[in-house]
Amino acid sequence: MPKPLTNKRQDMKKGVIHMKTMFHFMKTMMLMPPLWRMWLGLLVGANMLVPFVYIHTLEAQVVLVAAMAGMVIMSAIFGTKGYVRLLGIGHITWLPLVFWLWTRLDHAPADSFFGYWVMTVIIVNSLSLIIDTLDVIRYVRGERAPVLGLPAQG
Repeated sequence: MPKPLTNKRQDMKKGVIHMKTMFHFMKTMMLMPPLWRMWLGLLVGANMLVPFVYIHTLEAQVVLVAAMAGMVIMSAIFGTKGYVRLLGIGHITWLPLVFWLWTRLDHAPADSFFGYWVMTVIIVNSLSLIIDTLDVIRYVRGERAPVLGLPAQG
């Protein structure tokens, strides 16, 4: 039985709210200092852009799914708490990813661009997990104020 029209409108409204939250999140990330924006660019490139080049491989598909799942988690946190240190928990999907990719290195020849990409993902995601762990610990210890924020729109 189809949903009543009012539920469809509510569903659409929720979708618009989620999209606005995602755009607000991305705009807020651009307030980071230049070196952190470059770091974000490296993470996005390695986890969300390059996988499309190798989308025919299982490794690229898994990296892309892990990155998108992390974005969903971070968007949910951002939507409720703002740009806080707890956002690092969104990269929790990278923990099993990094270990799994390590086991797949025999499928990624070290002298190929694919092999370089897999190693890059392992390295940058591992470094990010260290940074994220420190941020989450700081959040748990009481540093809960938003780190960044857009000015109020008026």
